[in-house]
Amino acid sequence: MPLTHQFNNFLIKNFIFSSHKIIFLSKFFYNFLIAKMAIKVHGPIMSPAVMRVVAALKEKNLEFELVPVNMQNGDHKKEPFITLNPFGQVPAFEDGDLKLFESRAITQYIAHTYADKGNQLLPNDPKKMAIMSVWMEVEAQKFDPVGSKLAYEIAIKPMMGKVTDDAVVAENEEKMGKLLDVYEARLKESKYLGGDSFTLADLHHAPGLHYLSGTKVKSLFDARPHVTAWCADVLARPAWSKTLELNKQ
Repeated sequence: MPLTHQFNNFLIKNFIFSSHKIIFLSKFFYNFLIAKMAIKVHGPIMSPAVMRVVAALKEKNLEFELVPVNMQNGDHKKEPFITLNPFGQVPAFEDGDLKLFESRAITQYIAHTYADKGNQLLPNDPKKMAIMSVWMEVEAQKFDPVGSKLAYEIAIKPMMGKVTDDAVVAENEEKMGKLLDVYEARLKESKYLGGDSFTLADLHHAPGLHYLSGTKVKSLFDARPHVTAWCADVLARPAWSKTLELNKQ
C-alpha cells in the first residue's frame, strides 16, 4: 500500500477530524513525503533510458519520485540538472545522498542494493552473472545503436516533420537482421538471454523492443520464433506495464 494511503488510514482510524482538516493534513504530509522520498529519477518517461530505470524500480516494487525535465526547453543542459549529470543527458538518479547517471549503471545499482526487494534481477552464480554481463554489453554496444537509429528514422523523424532516410533504414535493417540471428541462436538454448531467469540483460532491451514493435521492423523479430517469444515475455511483464502507465498520467 502506498505511504500516502497508509497515512490516510491512520488518520481516519486514530483521530477525529473534520473532513476539510483531513484533506489539508493529507496534502501536507503527501508533499512532505514527496520531498523526503529517497529515490528520484529525473527525466521524461518517454525517454528509453528513463524507462529502463523506471522498469527496474517497478520490478523491485520501490517507491520513487519521477521528476520531469523539459528537454524541449533545454533544461537538461542547464542548472540544476547539469549538476546531477554533467553530460546533460537523461536520466539522472538520486537515492539519498547518492547521485548517479547512465541508465545501465543505475539499474545495476538498484538490482544490487535492493536485492531483497521485489523480483530478483541478478543471478546468484558467478558464471551466470558473467553470461548476463555479456548480454548486457551486447544490448548496449550492438542492439541499442542499431535499434535507436531505426526508431529515430521510422518513428521519430515523421513526428518531427522530417524525411526518413531510406538508405539509413535499409542499412540498419540488415544489421538488425544479422544481430537477431545471433539472438535467435542464443534463445534456442535458454528462455532468457542470461539463462533461465529474467535478468537485467533482458530488462535493458525493453524500451527498444517497445518502440520497434510499433514499426515495420517488427517483421524482423516475428521471423524468428524464439526471439518473438522472448519479446512477448519481456513486454508482458507487470513491471513494464506499470512503466508504460506512467506515460498516461
